[in-house]
Amino acid sequence: MQKRVYLASQSPRRLELLRQIGVDAMVLPLRQQGGRADVDESPINSEKAVDYVVRVARMKAEAGVMAVAGRRLPQMPILAADTAVAVDGMILGKPASAEQAIAWLRGYSGKTHKVYSGVALAWEGQIRVALSTSSVRFRALSEEEIAAYVESREPMDKAGGYGIQGRAAVFIEHMTGSYSGIMGLPLFETATLLGEVGISVL
Repeated sequence: MQKRVYLASQSPRRLELLRQIGVDAMVLPLRQQGGRADVDESPINSEKAVDYVVRVARMKAEAGVMAVAGRRLPQMPILAADTAVAVDGMILGKPASAEQAIAWLRGYSGKTHKVYSGVALAWEGQIRVALSTSSVRFRALSEEEIAAYVESREPMDKAGGYGIQGRAAVFIEHMTGSYSGIMGLPLFETATLLGEVGISVL
């Protein structure tokens, strides 16, 4: 099989990560806003973050299968992913406002939080899923640093309100797990799933 898949995501970071391992990905846009969103990404009551990211990644892959069929596109494996930051059991998506981003960054200051990334691969009637779990510790942040970072607008389109591959890298004192998973697509787990359907990244 050729190294080509659909990516059910419009994230430029995920596309870049796939290209990093030699996978040719074609973006398969899913509707994400409004009454006709293909996937409802709202957490279920009391849902754990670890369950949430796997469920949403699977739903995105399922929506991708429907999109390929509905648009009569050529058949290829469909890759989807979802990433969430969790603090004290609470799932943090993308901040709804600058004030919320500031509050989250204050909460990270001097503490460790979890980042979960779920990956799903749909092919030939099956959906395979994998999970990546990482821990990130922020050094103590000053109010001035938090304000400057939020003013850069970088936090506003990032799960949890920060990007490890961007300016927030200077805040991170220690991490364990998957750097690419914190970015939004854990490459070890992704390569494993691709290998299961005959796509080698080597």
